[in-house]
Amino acid sequence: MGPFHGLCNRLMLCGENKNEIKMEKNTVNNNAVVNILKHKPKRILFANVPADGHFNPLTGLAVYLQEAGYEVRWYASVTYAKKIAALGIQHYPFVNAKEVINNNFDEAFPGRTKIKSQLKKLVFDMIHAFILRAPEYYQDLTDIHKTYPFDMVICDCAFTTIPFVKDKMNLPVISIGILPLTETSKDLAPAGLGLTPDSSFWGMKKQTLLRFVADKIIFRKPNMVWKKIMKQYDIETAGANLFDVLVRKSTLLLQSGTPGFEYKRSDLGQNIRFIGPLLPYSKNNKRECWYNKKLTEYDKVVLITQGTVEKDTSKLIIPALEAFRNTNKLVIVTTGGNGTEALRKNYPDENFIIEDFIPFNEVMPYANVYITNGGYGGVMFAIQNELPMVVAGVHEGKNEIAARVGYFNLGINLRTEAPIPSQIRNSVEKVLTDASYVSYVKQLCNEFSQYDPRQLCAYSVEELLKESALLQKQVIYN
Repeated sequence: MGPFHGLCNRLMLCGENKNEIKMEKNTVNNNAVVNILKHKPKRILFANVPADGHFNPLTGLAVYLQEAGYEVRWYASVTYAKKIAALGIQHYPFVNAKEVINNNFDEAFPGRTKIKSQLKKLVFDMIHAFILRAPEYYQDLTDIHKTYPFDMVICDCAFTTIPFVKDKMNLPVISIGILPLTETSKDLAPAGLGLTPDSSFWGMKKQTLLRFVADKIIFRKPNMVWKKIMKQYDIETAGANLFDVLVRKSTLLLQSGTPGFEYKRSDLGQNIRFIGPLLPYSKNNKRECWYNKKLTEYDKVVLITQGTVEKDTSKLIIPALEAFRNTNKLVIVTTGGNGTEALRKNYPDENFIIEDFIPFNEVMPYANVYITNGGYGGVMFAIQNELPMVVAGVHEGKNEIAARVGYFNLGINLRTEAPIPSQIRNSVEKVLTDASYVSYVKQLCNEFSQYDPRQLCAYSVEELLKESALLQKQVIYN
């Protein structure tokens, strides 16, 4: 593991664990303990909240660890049963936890459709889709542990049972940052508002006020519900909000991405490590890569998507198609299976290609601009493909991603989730004619290339399991 160690020293922002465990020497007991620990299987349970953006990025890591010799199983919604089975991993479905099928939160939580205000809908989601599910996930995990005594949990950073695993089950938990960092910082506005840093005197004052307003007014109700649950289970939070507790209770938070795509923080948590872009598992098979002969007929290619969760194609896909009808640009749309046939019927233009799904790693090398509502995984793919962006996302945390795209000059942030065709058309033209956008994306792509996400994750897993083994040894000695 020497190369891993050196790599981590260069790339990770937090250093080695300085808390050394001191134990008395006992040769006989030591040999016995070593033998016990040596032959004990290293079992890892993956877990995620039921949303594609929380599941997909973890798949490549799960396969990598399994191939490295770990025993890997996965706790997730039945929605992902077939995908998990295809990875060769045993699946544990939700039993006590409320199911959300195919990202349909409106169906799972009927009261959601009655809420018109997006802010109130966000508060509703925080409580019902995340906070109230935490004890249910915990019950399922404790039941799983009786028959599959896992040594560690690896989950997405929004999996609200993180503090239960750490404090109640006394197990290490690695959370994967599948969205921009949410931990509160004295240098920034509160997470969730999509605001970029302002280091001026009055800017800092404003950010301090906004952090107070967010905690005590905007997110007061979810924070109260969260703290009540934490108190019921005797989990200490030190008065922190939901986002901060999930970060700080993680033994490690491995952030997908690099420092170049995150705002600078003088108070970055010591348990946070950047690992580069952690992307979904991609199976090497013998099928031909995606290609269309139209790619040779157009000088510029525009790729459009609004992910799988957002099913209303009128928000981004339709205005984007309207913007480029009968133009000299080839427009490729991936719908995620939402309204594909209707779009093909209504937009039969020669310069349009509309598909349910095209692997990003196959289509992005042909594109010149990426139009998106700001899904984190898609943005990571775009940066890796040196592809500048036009981003139109506000809700479900998309505003934070869009804000970073604009702040780091990787593209244009439209600051809306329902742009009009002229906004899209003008922004695309600006990105195509201003070489600075491509230049900044290339710089960040180069930074990405210096990281090996799966190896860095594997190093952290081994590091924590060794530390856990030492703690077990200490318990036996005592």
